[in-house]
Amino acid sequence: MSKKVLIISSSPRKKGNSETLAAAFAKGAQEAGNQVETVYLREKQYGFCKGCFACLKLGHCVLRDDAVEIAAKMHDADVLVFATPVYYYSVSGQLKTMLDRANPLYGTDYAFTKVYLLATAAEDEPETVEGTVKAVQGWVDCFERCELVDTVFAGGVNEAGEIAGHPALERAYQVGNEI
Repeated sequence: MSKKVLIISSSPRKKGNSETLAAAFAKGAQEAGNQVETVYLREKQYGFCKGCFACLKLGHCVLRDDAVEIAAKMHDADVLVFATPVYYYSVSGQLKTMLDRANPLYGTDYAFTKVYLLATAAEDEPETVEGTVKAVQGWVDCFERCELVDTVFAGGVNEAGEIAGHPALERAYQVGNEI
């Protein structure tokens, strides 16, 4: 059965390493017959959550910017994929801000049940991605029907394009192909 897959790419660099990893995942998911859409946060305008919780009463954010549309797409997707460079052992600020702005999804009848994390970093030690996983897991834990299914990590890549030939690209393709 075809799934609706939404990839949120949070790299500020066009054709950056995490974006390339996301493209490999997308290719695998598309070739398996899924409907895939990628949102590039660097192309969007959205502000920080104000912490007012009006969204929980209204069902939408009071701020009118691109985060409202992205959150709506998240709500309707069967699978969410978060692609991020690792910044200071966590998700990029762009992704963290979007996850905060997705607060209106809490308590709704959202469709997503699976989340995948795609992360890249200059450092290549396994513990490099632990804080990033913890940040995403913290968001996932707020959604009862949802689980963080897998993380694909490409370490040792810094400059855009350094991911070329990295084994994580094939792994991302395979994970996308098997959703």
